[in-house]
This record gives sequence, structure tokens and C-alpha cells, in this order.
Amino acid sequence: MTEHIFHLKANWPGLRNDIGDIETKNMKTAISIPKEMDGPGIGTNPDEMLLGAAATCFIITLAAMMERSRLDKSDLTLESEGIVDVTKGIITYQKIIHKPLITLKKEASDKDITLARKLAEKAESSCMITRALKGNVEVELQAEVVRDEE
Repeated sequence: MTEHIFHLKANWPGLRNDIGDIETKNMKTAISIPKEMDGPGIGTNPDEMLLGAAATCFIITLAAMMERSRLDKSDLTLESEGIVDVTKGIITYQKIIHKPLITLKKEASDKDITLARKLAEKAESSCMITRALKGNVEVELQAEVVRDEE
């Protein structure tokens, strides 16, 4: 078994509406409660970080699967949304929606387009973050596959 260990240091100097910071090997950022939840909205927050973890895991997994399948692309972009419900003071991360736009080369076949859609679905279910969220946060995929016009 191979095990990877990741480290994070956090500092929170004050009370609820203060600003803290987190630091990992490759990232350092301010953190606070978002303005939408009556916080200062400085830096990032847990909601954005969970969305970021899910989105980066998905797009990297998809790119790796496309590479292994020798599916050539012109571009790969992603927009993701995180939906958080606050009912009676209880905050619940309900859903993440990934909206990848896969742009294949203009000479891509219909078979390539079908393969790209299948790989997007497989990447969504294979990503380790999506698997970690399973049963707690719904993850939805709205993939679009197009041919490059150039």
C-alpha cells in the first residue's frame, strides 16, 4: 500500500468574524467566513475550498483519462457550482455541479465525441474527492463536448 500524507497549518487569531490563514506546501491564503454568511469575506472559505478540491480532482482525473485514451483535445475548461443550504441555522453542503467544456480537435469523429462524454462521466465517479463526498454531497455532471472550429 502506498500512502500519501498532506499537511496543513491553520491560524485563527480571533473570534467568528476574524480573518485567519492556512498554509500547505504549495498554498498560503487568508480564510474567513464568506459575506453570504455574514462574515468578512476575506480570502477563501471552507465552501470554496471543498468546491475547489472537487473541481480540481475532477478536471485532473478527466485530463488523465483523456490522455490514456489518446483522445486529443484543443481545450478543456470547467465551471463548477457549490450549493449550500442554510435552513434553521443548519448549514448543509447540498450539491456540486461540474460543467466541463471539452473542445476536441476539429477532425474529431462522432466516436471521439461519445468517448469524451463517457470519460467525463467516468472521471466524475472516479475522482477521489467525489468518492469521499458520496452519500453526503450530491455531485452532478453537465458535460458539453464540441469540436474546435479553427
